Amino acid sequence: MKTVFEHPKALSDVLMHYCPGCTHGIAHRLVAEVLDELGVCGNTVGVAPVGCAVFAYNYFECDMIEAAHGRAPAVATGVKRVLPNSVVFTYQGDGDLAAIGTAETVHAATRGENITVIFINNTNYGMTGGQMAPTTLPGQVTTTTPYGRDVKANGHPIRVCEMLATLSGTAYAERVALNNVKNVMAAKRAIKKAFEYQIAGKGFSIVELLSTCPTNWGLAPTDAMKWLEENMLPYYPLGVYKDIGGDK
Repeated sequence: MKTVFEHPKALSDVLMHYCPGCTHGIAHRLVAEVLDELGVCGNTVGVAPVGCAVFAYNYFECDMIEAAHGRAPAVATGVKRVLPNSVVFTYQGDGDLAAIGTAETVHAATRGENITVIFINNTNYGMTGGQMAPTTLPGQVTTTTPYGRDVKANGHPIRVCEMLATLSGTAYAERVALNNVKNVMAAKRAIKKAFEYQIAGKGFSIVELLSTCPTNWGLAPTDAMKWLEENMLPYYPLGVYKDIGGDK
């Protein structure tokens, strides 16, 4: 009998700590499936962040390193330069990557560091109680913006893929979403392409995954998916923002 579905070998067979309806689990599975398909799990080093995915080292069967808050790209840079033939990825949320880690992200990209960044955008600081993040939408209610994000007081949300696409060292930048089957399949293709670009030595790659946070959004999981579609997609359009293709 042909096996059509199985647990990814690169994903640890353990219970995850994420809230019900959180899409981190989907993202983890997609990364693991890609590592399996490319046959690189044994040669991969992942860098876990501070944030909801702080325990990511428990969930992947590849080597993992825990980085200080926001410093994952710097740690990944060091690993890749010492072990240039390894596959190195960071897994970061919007607070880790786009707030305290903005400098590390931007400079790793502009240097063209040959690493892959998996960026989870759920528009809030999920682990610490749902405070406003750099990606929080205008008017969005959080624990620190109880009347909604006011762009005059708090500034505008950061569109990370659009920003990094302007940098010469970025080889590939794509934004995907995890709100339905079609988009999940597209997300996997993007993640695989990002790893393939690293293996080919093309430079810095990032995949931004629009994700849900039902607990801090105060929504049921199904309603959170709808909220993502109705509110996040208009502000964060899906698509490829940079792809150097066959160039190097």
